Amino acid sequence: IMVLVHAQRAGHHPIALVGGATGLIGDPSGKKSERPLLTRADMEANALGIRRQLEHFLDFETDRNPARMRNNLDWLGQTHLLDFLRDIGKHFSVNAMLRKESVRRRVESEESGISFTEFSYQLLQAADFLHLFESDGCSVQMGGSDQWGNITAGVELVRRVAGGAAHGVVSPLVTTSTGTKFGKTEDGTVWLDPERTSPYRFYQFWINVPDDDVGRYLRFFTLLDRDEIEALDAATAAEPHRRAAQKALAEDVTRRVHGAEGLERAVQATRALFGGDLEGLSGDEIGDIFSDVPSSSIGSDELDAGMGLLALLADTGLCSSRGDARRQVDGGGIYLNSVRIEDSGREIRRGDFIDGRFLVLRKGKKSYHLVEFAGDA
Repeated sequence: IMVLVHAQRAGHHPIALVGGATGLIGDPSGKKSERPLLTRADMEANALGIRRQLEHFLDFETDRNPARMRNNLDWLGQTHLLDFLRDIGKHFSVNAMLRKESVRRRVESEESGISFTEFSYQLLQAADFLHLFESDGCSVQMGGSDQWGNITAGVELVRRVAGGAAHGVVSPLVTTSTGTKFGKTEDGTVWLDPERTSPYRFYQFWINVPDDDVGRYLRFFTLLDRDEIEALDAATAAEPHRRAAQKALAEDVTRRVHGAEGLERAVQATRALFGGDLEGLSGDEIGDIFSDVPSSSIGSDELDAGMGLLALLADTGLCSSRGDARRQVDGGGIYLNSVRIEDSGREIRRGDFIDGRFLVLRKGKKSYHLVEFAGDA
């Protein structure tokens, strides 16, 4: 996406291609086994989501060089099989297709092999390039380095069929300094879609980037100028504990993807994890922020029968006993929803639960326990 951003800033007309048709097939590049096939309804929903995400990066409304989005289902979905085999298939040598690394690895695999469905993928991607060359004047196809074989197949098809000059540009797949795939965490993949990765989790991913990676990522994923990035490099080298570069990276990318409001809530949520105010945070955000801390639940019967703070602190294990809980309260070390509790006789009320769902207990600076209201048993 950032390659398209730079292309548009340089005056080119970026075309984002959505695989409404090829997504129904699956690309074998870089895959050890065949992907589950998506339904048309899934692909239509994905296309709408992709457009919404791209609008944060590309300008589709400018009069100068607006970005365009095309869906290959619009033309491949109208193509008859016999026409495709005659007009496209005849230009491809099966021998050459079998020599492509992504195909060869799968053919030689005793476990999965490769289906004809996936084997034909490069013909479809090449046909896309030819169509966009003829309909939109597209002469350059960009993609990750794993797409090199598919892209060169399209370049050759344009030359053979249209007699035109087409080009391919690939960028290396981004990895961390340890060689692991970028965008993966212990909790899974980091997504642009806020329904799959919340703004808080998204911000946390970037704020926790290691020092060895942050300089590269600032250059890859932001539009900061060279002087700004080099100043952040120097700050990281001089005072790494301040994490100035990570904060700049997290703020820039989160603002671009989730907007100013999303960034503000992500920063507020981050502060909440370190004892900041919980005021204004939703139940969903509280659950997300404290998803990794010890937790328990309490039902209506327990709450209505009377649940004292000291009993809750002992029951949750945050304190070793009611006596320990009393000493912690008297010493000013107990917080309920980030508010220090000074009354050891405090009762827990329904109104203490944020959005009627969660209550956050804290002992000292770093020991948390999340209590969920389970309602009527």
